[in-house]
Amino acid sequence: MTHARGPLFLAVAATAGLLLTACGGETTGSPVAAPETTTETTSESPTSTSKKEDTPVAAGGDVTAPGTKLKVGARAVLPMSSGDKTGTIAVTLTAIEAGAKEDLAKFGDKAKNVTPFYLRVKVENLSGTDLSYTSVSLRGLGTDGKGTGVIISGDTPKCDSTSAPKTFKTAGETYETCVLTAAPDGSAVVAGEYNRGDGYTKSPVVWES
Repeated sequence: MTHARGPLFLAVAATAGLLLTACGGETTGSPVAAPETTTETTSESPTSTSKKEDTPVAAGGDVTAPGTKLKVGARAVLPMSSGDKTGTIAVTLTAIEAGAKEDLAKFGDKAKNVTPFYLRVKVENLSGTDLSYTSVSLRGLGTDGKGTGVIISGDTPKCDSTSAPKTFKTAGETYETCVLTAAPDGSAVVAGEYNRGDGYTKSPVVWES
């Protein structure tokens, strides 16, 4: 399996309106002002999406509609486009797990007020096209249905982020990955959203606990 390891990154929106970052092994650097729009991207309001809570999961290759709400463990059928590779995949958010603060030790003091959460994801190739080395990214959401204010990427001892293996070229092939997300201490990640591609940017597919 191919490991898609991007640079270690953590951004936290502090109450004073500051953005703190840590890249690679660095723990130094000065706080810089954070634009309000970079840490909070709202999904549809509960009023506009509540009618979609019972939307059935799409079967086969029928794409799950933008804005669909699912329970953790349900499958969404989604279009995949990455470079010159296109196809259809099934994405299942199988679990949302709270991690230990010690798992973020490599982030140093930047993560001292942050708790990690792990989005466990299963991906299936439905179209039978070559989707090797593509990757799927989800975003963790807090109890208010919005982003937690923490942007984090990388791996921990309990969360190994991987891309599709080179064999991900035939219908029925699957792989599993983990998406690292986080929340300020005392808060929680209770949902995950897929917001990539046409239609899903403004109306993500959301899995709720």
